[in-house]
Amino acid sequence: MKYIKASILMTAVLFALTAVAQTPAAGETDAGAVLETPEADASNTLCGCDSRQPSGPIDPVRSIACTMVVDTLSTSNEAVKVVLFNDNTWCYVRNRDTVQDSTVYKAYWNTNTTSPYYSVPLNSLPSSVVISLVDELKHYHYPYKGRISSHYGVRHKRSHTGVDLPLSVGDSIYAVFDGCVRFSQFNNSGYGNLVIIRHDNGLETYMAHLSERFVEAGEWVTAGQVIGLGGCTGRSTGPHLHFETRYYGQSFDPERIIDFSTGKLRRETFLLKRSYFDIYSKYDQNFDDETANEQEDKRKAAETAAASSARYYVVRKGDTLTGIAKRNGTTVSRLCQLNGIKSSSILSIGKRLRVR
Repeated sequence: MKYIKASILMTAVLFALTAVAQTPAAGETDAGAVLETPEADASNTLCGCDSRQPSGPIDPVRSIACTMVVDTLSTSNEAVKVVLFNDNTWCYVRNRDTVQDSTVYKAYWNTNTTSPYYSVPLNSLPSSVVISLVDELKHYHYPYKGRISSHYGVRHKRSHTGVDLPLSVGDSIYAVFDGCVRFSQFNNSGYGNLVIIRHDNGLETYMAHLSERFVEAGEWVTAGQVIGLGGCTGRSTGPHLHFETRYYGQSFDPERIIDFSTGKLRRETFLLKRSYFDIYSKYDQNFDDETANEQEDKRKAAETAAASSARYYVVRKGDTLTGIAKRNGTTVSRLCQLNGIKSSSILSIGKRLRVR
């Protein structure tokens, strides 16, 4: 019987080797794809912006837990390999030597802090960016599947920057996408045992309150790999997984990309807006609120631009509003409007008047 199974497996692998030859090589993108980044020194952070319409939900790949790797086979695509397991199954994996993006895994890389992006201001990030959550291999797995006991948002007058999923101590916690472990330590700020993984798509995922950690900083992981066990370490009132998604250190609601009730990835590509980094911006909020947030962002941007271009004049002895207006190419009514005064107001020497 084992020989029959082996024969079936090898047939499947041969089919896989043929199919994978059609997979685009590392660095290839669809025609018309545009690479968009938040700043010049991180030009390769994203997998790329895709003009295609978002696909439907993505099912999780198989879990990599109680199996052993038997062999690894090369394919005609140097960026992809086939891994054979001892349970007569196989899967595709990325060849890290070929596809590693040095910018993603070197820029702001720090294995001893949870927040290496402190020098990146929020206003330096793009107003929106399209992120390819998965590539052709569809490497995705839920961190843990179940109901959410506490959502992203404000909780007890404090920011809750992730979601909480109740579990039993010892339940498996999985890597969501392929990537490299950036942080794996006990955190004294409340996270407890914490694993942070930086992914090929530029996102980072946080998995906190673990009872055990199975990976160390600098270790490459694959979607579906068990990276630790659920627990209640740190500031926790009971066993649960605290899970966060972040982009350049800024958190956003994980429910925007993952349906935790089904375990499915909601879409293949994700339009990440800067407004999503607001702690009040939730996945299930009303679209009118989204529009209001965007309008508020535009209003603040307009005010900032106006303030940066403002010009002032210091009142001197003998000055009048008419004289000041003429010298600065404006009108008395505009001066009154900008400074909240009347045309009959007495000007004090040394007073600063806004003229533009």
